Amino acid sequence: MTRARPTTEPRPLHVTRGVNMHAEGSALLHLGRTQVLATVTVDPKVPPHMRGKKTGWLMAEYSMMPRATQDRTPRDRNLSNGRRHEIQRLLGRAFRATVDLRHFRDRTLVVDCDVLQADGGTRVASVLAGYAALWDYADRLIRTGKLSEWPLLHEVGACSVGLVGGEVRVDLDYLEDVQAEADLNVVATSSGLLIEAQGGAEGAPIAPGVYEQLLRAGLDGTRTLLARVHEDLARS
Repeated sequence: MTRARPTTEPRPLHVTRGVNMHAEGSALLHLGRTQVLATVTVDPKVPPHMRGKKTGWLMAEYSMMPRATQDRTPRDRNLSNGRRHEIQRLLGRAFRATVDLRHFRDRTLVVDCDVLQADGGTRVASVLAGYAALWDYADRLIRTGKLSEWPLLHEVGACSVGLVGGEVRVDLDYLEDVQAEADLNVVATSSGLLIEAQGGAEGAPIAPGVYEQLLRAGLDGTRTLLARVHEDLARS
């Protein structure tokens, strides 16, 4: 299929912080036609396994709104939904790598990522939106004097990458994703440190060198997308 943008160019990104008047931190992120709303809530307790550890905890929840896709999907009331839990674990690991939880002793940060509209890359858009919401919360803490030290350890983002028609493409939309011979979701820092890479071949096996190409393209795409996130955060 023909791609209107260069193979190494992510889709347009725009993020607006502080969109929820009730949440401690929030952000609405557009990545192409994919839209994700992320909010941060502070729960004044930690789960049992974190009690007495002189630190806080962070958990993430992910949800797809009923008309996020072409056909209406019933609201997910199945607590054992495998895909949702897989994505939530990915988000939790990404955000716990972001936040210095020693600043939030005996509290739990809950990051909710709700997909309002889906056109590929919902989990990487959720990482970016959740990071922006955490940045919004951190900025409010500093501005109000509730913290004197910036609580985010890393700039953390993500990018999808795939092999489509034999060429490596970053930030796949839905039509590219369903045609990909291999794909990865890469979660990393702006300095190129890897947190996680999910994915692999969709059909025939691929050579290790191709996998390495995908990974490198995903790291580059993550840096590009994070730079755009920070451009918008700086303007707000």
